[in-house]
Amino acid sequence: MKKGYHHGNLRQALVDAALELIAAQGPNGFTLSEAAKAADVTPAAVYRHFAGREDLIAEVARQGFDIFAALMEFAYANGQPSALAAFEATGRAYLAFARKYPGHYMAMFESGLNLSAHPQVGDVALRAKAVQDRAAAGLAAQLPEGRRPPAAMFSAHVWAMSHGVVELFMRGQNRSPFPPEDLLETGIGIYLRGLGLLSPDR
Repeated sequence: MKKGYHHGNLRQALVDAALELIAAQGPNGFTLSEAAKAADVTPAAVYRHFAGREDLIAEVARQGFDIFAALMEFAYANGQPSALAAFEATGRAYLAFARKYPGHYMAMFESGLNLSAHPQVGDVALRAKAVQDRAAAGLAAQLPEGRRPPAAMFSAHVWAMSHGVVELFMRGQNRSPFPPEDLLETGIGIYLRGLGLLSPDR
């Protein structure tokens, strides 16, 4: 009996197989036939659950964004214990997710997935982004209204910084004598001081 049918969830077996292949070979480094072989099913069986390889990757990404959003929400903790701590926690959650879920991370951010073609993926991705935006808005609210930077703008900047730390210093070839978490924390600190959101002595 095929392994995928044995545990009663062939669709998830294919997702799990794709996750291993993506982590080892990248999101564009495997075929649907390889995913079928890794799940121990025939290639024809794949098409009963996925229209093609991109559809399979989209499901991997959807599950990843779902995990990611939950992790971000947990890190944010409704702005506790402070707006600054909550904002910094969401940045650290980004690194923690990339480290623990490399296959999901690559499917989400490195596969070139067209989110408009997979609205269910886009919806859950927006849920994760909304957490970071809420954290940024809470921090911006500490400044007088006329001096507040657009929360969505600096949320996007910190998201980009987090992504860069992952790509260059967590999984890339460039090495740093500093842990990725320290690089991100100091980078966020410099950035927030420049916006006036963090005092110079912090």
